[in-house]
Amino acid sequence: MLQHAITFDDVSFEINQTKLLKNITGAFYKGQITTLIGPSGAGKTTLLKLCNGLTSASNGQIRIEQEPIELIEPTALRRKIGIALQSAPIFKTSVYENLTLPRKLQQQQLYKEEALSFLQAVGLDEAFLMREATDLSGGQKQKLSIARTLVNQSEVLLLDEITSALDPKSVREIEELVVQLNEKDGVTIIWITHNIEQAMQLGHFTWMLKEGQLIEADKTEALFQSQNPVVQSFIQQGDE
Repeated sequence: MLQHAITFDDVSFEINQTKLLKNITGAFYKGQITTLIGPSGAGKTTLLKLCNGLTSASNGQIRIEQEPIELIEPTALRRKIGIALQSAPIFKTSVYENLTLPRKLQQQQLYKEEALSFLQAVGLDEAFLMREATDLSGGQKQKLSIARTLVNQSEVLLLDEITSALDPKSVREIEELVVQLNEKDGVTIIWITHNIEQAMQLGHFTWMLKEGQLIEADKTEALFQSQNPVVQSFIQQGDE
């Protein structure tokens, strides 16, 4: 039986009396890739930020494995659950210095041999280590962003539209990397994507959100054969 990595129990989130998420109940499973789909403004990014405490729920309960999220020390939580964003900040220093940031926040050191191992894990070789990070291509910057997240050796990786601005070759490389992290290292993946084909091909499970509500959550193959008219309409449109 699959174990729960993150569980939502009747979770809502609101700002200025506007509900961005409404009574979300469901679980993300350990060692699985779950893709999140739905129109812009559906609440997907808000849900992702709730998963590692960047945002706190207004109501309901979020549990990390079996522990209430509010009982977990924030730094430990963000080590356990990493996040990579579409426009992750890349600092105008070397690739190596960018990789050291997570350790510096913990007042620890990242040795170059370690840094190289994280680079190699995302398909970048030793020649990149001392290059200026801002000179990298879009795909290389995204790989650096993921490598920097891996420095914390996260058990769960949250991905927010990380391939949407990339060329097809870079998209394939990032997809292959994420699948490898999942299959080889057992990393749990929660991935927001507007690419319906990507969601179908890579997700073990898929959640569809619209207007802050969880419309349906199921195994990916089952969800894409759903008879729910809201799900069918979104899939047929393929985007917004």
